[in-house]
Amino acid sequence: MKEFNINSLVRKNILELQPYISFRDHNEFENPILLDVNESPYGELNRYPDSTQKKLKQKLSEIKNISADQMAIGNGSDELIDLIIKVFCEPKNDSILMMNPSFAMYGFYASINENKVVKLDLNENFKIIKEDFLNTIIGNQLKIFFLCSPNNPTGNSIDDIEFYVQNFKGIVVVDEAYIEFSGKKSCIELLEEYPNLIVLQTFSKAWGMAGARVGVAYSSKEIIKLINMVKAPYNINSLSLNKITELINIKDNINKNIENTLIEKSWLKNKFREIDCIKKVYPSDANFFLIEFENVEKVYEKLLKKEILTSKRSPQIPNCIRINVGNREENIQLINVLKSIEL
Repeated sequence: MKEFNINSLVRKNILELQPYISFRDHNEFENPILLDVNESPYGELNRYPDSTQKKLKQKLSEIKNISADQMAIGNGSDELIDLIIKVFCEPKNDSILMMNPSFAMYGFYASINENKVVKLDLNENFKIIKEDFLNTIIGNQLKIFFLCSPNNPTGNSIDDIEFYVQNFKGIVVVDEAYIEFSGKKSCIELLEEYPNLIVLQTFSKAWGMAGARVGVAYSSKEIIKLINMVKAPYNINSLSLNKITELINIKDNINKNIENTLIEKSWLKNKFREIDCIKKVYPSDANFFLIEFENVEKVYEKLLKKEILTSKRSPQIPNCIRINVGNREENIQLINVLKSIEL
C-alpha cells in the first residue's frame, strides 16, 4: 500500500469540525417512540430519512464487494464533488487539476470554493500526455486531480489510471459515471492499494435514475469519514433511498437496459456512416457519441428546430456535438433529420 498521511491534506478547520450526528440513526431500537427531532406525528413522509443510508450501503456492499464504511452517498455525484473539494482545498490557496475538455462541474465547484482550476489539455485523440501531466504537477499547489473515465464529453476511457494515482501527491478522484457501458474494470479494485484514491459512481446513467439524484463515493474509511462529516445530515430523501434500494434487488432489469443501450449505440454508429454532414465519430465507451460535423451550427440549429436536443461542444471542441443514445424511435428520428441536411 502506498504510504499516505491523509491529515496532511485535509483543511485544518475540517479536522477540528464537530459533525452533526443523528442519535436515532446511530443506534438500534425495536419499537421507538420518536419524539427527538421535532417531526410531525402525521403524514406519509413525516419522518426524516436515515442519515446514514444503512440499507442502501448494505446492498451496495454486497454487489461491490466493499465495506459499507468505505462509501458515502451523495445527492448526485455533484454533491460529492463539492464536498471533496471542501474537505481538502483551502479557499484561495489550493488548486485542483482537471482534464481539458472534461466534466465542467469540477471547475465550477472549485471556483465556488475560491480554488484555482488548473487544466491539463488532452491531445487530438483526447488522451493525457504523461509528460504534460508530470510537468503540470510540478510547481502547482494541487490538492485534487479529477479524472473522468469514460470522459465526458469525449467518451473515451483514460489509459493507465494507476500511473496518475501513483504520481499525484494529493487526492485522485476517478469519476466513473459511465463505467457500466464501457466493459472496463472499476477502479474500486484499486482502493486497497491506494489510500489517496476516491471513486465516484452514479445511479443517474446506466441505472436510469437521474431524477432520484443519488451518487456514491468509494474510498478509504478515513476519507469517507471526512466526507460524511461535512455532508448535510439528511441529504438523500426517503423516496430516492427506497427506490434505489428496490432497484438493486432487480439488477437483471438494469443489465437488460444497459444491453439495449449498447445495441442502440451500435445501430447508431452504423447509421452515422450514411450521413454526409458527419466528418468524424470519436470512439466512445459511454452512452453517447462526440461527433464532428461539417457546418456544425447548421446541424445543431436543424436538430433544435425539430426539437431534438443535443449538446453543442463547439467552440471548446471545434465543430463537435455530443449526442447521447436514445431508444429506437428517438434514434430513427435523429438519423432522419441528419440525413435531410444539405450542405
